[in-house]
Amino acid sequence: MAENYTNFGIGPVAYPLKMVSQEVVEHMLGWNIPEEHQDLVHEHWRNFPAVSKYWHYCLALIYTMLMVTSLTGNGIVIWIFGTSKSLRSASNMFVINLAVFDVMMMLEMPLLIMNSFHQRMLGYQLGCDIYAILGSLSGIGGAITNAVIAFDRYKTISCPLDGRINKIQAALLIAFTWFWALPFTILPAAKIWGKFVPEGFLTTCSFDYFTDDQDTKVFVACIFVWSYCIPMALICYFYSQLFGAVRLHERMLQEQAKKMNVKSLASNKEDASRSVEIRIAKVAFTIFFLFVCGWTPYAFVAMTGAFGDRSMLTPVATMIPAVCCKIVSCIDPWVYAINHPRYRAELQKRIPWLGVREADPDTASTTTSVATNQTSSQADA
Repeated sequence: MAENYTNFGIGPVAYPLKMVSQEVVEHMLGWNIPEEHQDLVHEHWRNFPAVSKYWHYCLALIYTMLMVTSLTGNGIVIWIFGTSKSLRSASNMFVINLAVFDVMMMLEMPLLIMNSFHQRMLGYQLGCDIYAILGSLSGIGGAITNAVIAFDRYKTISCPLDGRINKIQAALLIAFTWFWALPFTILPAAKIWGKFVPEGFLTTCSFDYFTDDQDTKVFVACIFVWSYCIPMALICYFYSQLFGAVRLHERMLQEQAKKMNVKSLASNKEDASRSVEIRIAKVAFTIFFLFVCGWTPYAFVAMTGAFGDRSMLTPVATMIPAVCCKIVSCIDPWVYAINHPRYRAELQKRIPWLGVREADPDTASTTTSVATNQTSSQADA
């Protein structure tokens, strides 16, 4: 039987269609996945050429550096916040919880590094599920923890006397963050609603946002609202209330200072302590900003895959948001190192070779109060 030939418009040489077909398959994404696991790869990815092994090696190197940086930074946060008496407060329990979620995200990294060297998902569906479960728990849990931190900062600063959260309430809120992350982790993992599939270079996994049916579209819309919109709305609300309370307090101080014919009333211990709280709020707001930068691109990719122009979602375009999320989990602990006064003081005591310079806030407040009292006594004399 005669074979069919084609020249594909490249000259007089003709090639058997069977040979050309095999050559094309071997150079498209998913070509190295066994036939029995081909259902893992969505047809969208088969339209792109296979990624060069050097891109995989480069990604493995990037993720190795991110893993070391994150584990070091978040490990120090958990160690210092968990063992220092001056930092063992209800509010800082949320900081530890965020660091735990960030460490959990980094547990994906060994899987991805091994996948990059094999240029496919090791373990196929099981490996994909493990990777995606870690990512889902850490991502959704970190998002709602940011909202809880914003709520705590709002309560602490706007109601300093009776608004502080105690340790029992903090423990309940931390349990709430873990329960919040469970539904959209368990449902796709158990294939009850949605599923986890490879994406991008086919070495990472996330929830399916490409299957073109109503069930998948509703799932994507719900997880978008649950894990992105609701935490974002809560964070924006609490920080807007917090900054409103701070502005009101500053205005009251200024008016009182004018009545007393002095420049400022912020020289006593209470106001110095409040200043420290405001610095901590700035830290929390910075981490929220990083959360927005890290997860907005991923939310855009998921919504585009389900409802938008999928041609924009190339393998490289979908890997960039994943890298952004990992970078944010690395930066979080160092933001605390830069801005949290008591944390900086503990770093100076325990790891002096880091070169951190920070006076103990409690000592500084006491010194300020003593100096103020001495000045007042001299003025009376």
